[in-house]
Amino acid sequence: MKKRIIMATVAVSVGMMSAAFAAETGETIFKAKCSSCHPDGGNIINPKETLKGIKDPKKITKKIRKGGGGMPVFDAKAVSDADAKLVADYIVKTFKK
Repeated sequence: MKKRIIMATVAVSVGMMSAAFAAETGETIFKAKCSSCHPDGGNIINPKETLKGIKDPKKITKKIRKGGGGMPVFDAKAVSDADAKLVADYIVKTFKK
C-alpha cells in the first residue's frame, strides 16, 4: 500500500513538473526575447513603429524573420516557427491599441 502511494505521488509530481516546463506561451517568449526593446508594445529604438494595432500576425512573423529598421533577425534557431507564431498571436491580442 505504501509503495503505491509513493509511486502515485512521484508520478503526479513528475507530471506537474513536466507540464510546467513544457508549455511556453507567447507571453513568456515575448517577455524573454522581445520586451527589452518593446516594453508595453512600444519600441525603444523607433518609437513610431510600435506593436500597437497590428492586426496581421503574419506581418509580425515576417518581421521576426527578416528584421530591419533596428530590429535584429531571429532565425529559426533563435525562435522556432511555432514560437514565432505564439509571439505574433500574443502581440495581436495584447497590443490592440
